[in-house]
Amino acid sequence: MNNQHLLMIEDDARLARMVGEYLSQSGFLVSHAGDATTGLAMVQEKPVDLVILDLMLPDLDGLEVCRRIRALPSDVARVPVLMLTAKGDPMDRIVGLELGADDYLPKPFEPRELLARIRAVLRRQQPGAAHEHKAVLRFGALEIDRDARTVRVGDKPADLTSYQFDLLVTLAERAGRVLTRDQIMEAVRGRELEAFERSIDVHMGRIRAAIEADVKNPKRIVTVRGVGYVFAKQQD
Repeated sequence: MNNQHLLMIEDDARLARMVGEYLSQSGFLVSHAGDATTGLAMVQEKPVDLVILDLMLPDLDGLEVCRRIRALPSDVARVPVLMLTAKGDPMDRIVGLELGADDYLPKPFEPRELLARIRAVLRRQQPGAAHEHKAVLRFGALEIDRDARTVRVGDKPADLTSYQFDLLVTLAERAGRVLTRDQIMEAVRGRELEAFERSIDVHMGRIRAAIEADVKNPKRIVTVRGVGYVFAKQQD
């Protein structure tokens, strides 16, 4: 992984040390912050390739930390965030995804699964990670630039996380085809890590907010009740 820099914001020092040692053996450079305030300062001080963010922190909860990261200047705000959740309440994960987290992993977790998720998120960040077809996909006023990993609607840029960008590309490549949530997750992640369908719905809501003229009456990404989603071939 060429010493990609990971920042782990986690108040459990023992867990952070164990995870840090494991990830270091896989070629990552791992930094650790024991609280939200230190973590937010560190993410702004030097480049970070991915943030591993615990939900429960002593000074601020992880949801607020994620929100503040996404509110930073764009070059910092786009850093992928993988959230660790100790709670079993799915709403915590849903809110985290709504605030811009790229992925989540419930505690306790296997280090190998954390490593797999980190690699999957980072792989989605790489230029050319999408399919080798046209670099730019256009549907009416919607423009998806795979190489630059940007989305525009007319002259307006659409702000999406890395995961949401890949979800959009997955749908756009299959325009006109109805895809189930499982098919979408498998296409983006490469394998189904966890059957948590609501996460797809949350991300779709954020994508729609960025690219649809009327979120309540979407024309680009249409829900097929009881099945999944279809990306419209013909768009304005």
